[in-house]
Amino acid sequence: MKKLISIIMILPFMALAQEEEKGTLMSFTDLTVKMGHAAQFEDGVKKWKECYVEAGGENSWSFWKRVQGEGAVYSFVGYMENWAEMDDEGDDTGKGCASIVMSFIMPHVKKVKYSLVRNIPEWSKQSKEDNVKIVWETSFRVKNGKLFNEVVKSVTAVMKDVEGEPRGYWSYVIGGDEHEADYNVATLYDSYAALDKDEDSPFKMYEKAKGKKKADEMRDKWEDAVDDAWGYIWEYKKELSN
Repeated sequence: MKKLISIIMILPFMALAQEEEKGTLMSFTDLTVKMGHAAQFEDGVKKWKECYVEAGGENSWSFWKRVQGEGAVYSFVGYMENWAEMDDEGDDTGKGCASIVMSFIMPHVKKVKYSLVRNIPEWSKQSKEDNVKIVWETSFRVKNGKLFNEVVKSVTAVMKDVEGEPRGYWSYVIGGDEHEADYNVATLYDSYAALDKDEDSPFKMYEKAKGKKKADEMRDKWEDAVDDAWGYIWEYKKELSN
């Protein structure tokens, strides 16, 4: 069982578990680092990781850095089998490294944002990706959920017929304020060079399969369904992960 390391009781990290095939719960803890403090923050995480490993800690975690956008933003991504995982008090081994958190990590953190999502297997790629270094995450705020579901299901069905499976991993957001996304889709890559691959967009694929008229109708439904959309690239930080 994999668990996300909690940084004592300072940050709201949660336990991780091996991913289920159906409806996996995922946690995202995004940390915005103060301007000019990224190097110090990363050094602090490295110190804490070294302390944890030397103390005999056995749990694993991954660390990501956002490529675009305002400020330096890092993220922990965790997985849970069920809600009962939230009752886990975390890993006692890491408590011995609390002073490192207080002295070398938290002084460089400006803001913490915590969110929960659940995977949507029906819309998502089923095969597992190896050696993932880059994640392109696109988020959607929806104004008509019924239309949104209809479009995604229809386009996904065509992608399965053409390519064998969808390209990304879909999830819906649990809770959050009125400015939060409702859905996310993440596409995984093993390098930046993989982004240069020339391939049809999902709607272009749908047009080739169903014809321009049906594709235009689907695009109109999409416009009626989506209030806003945005995306970021996240880069895996191996040296900060365990």
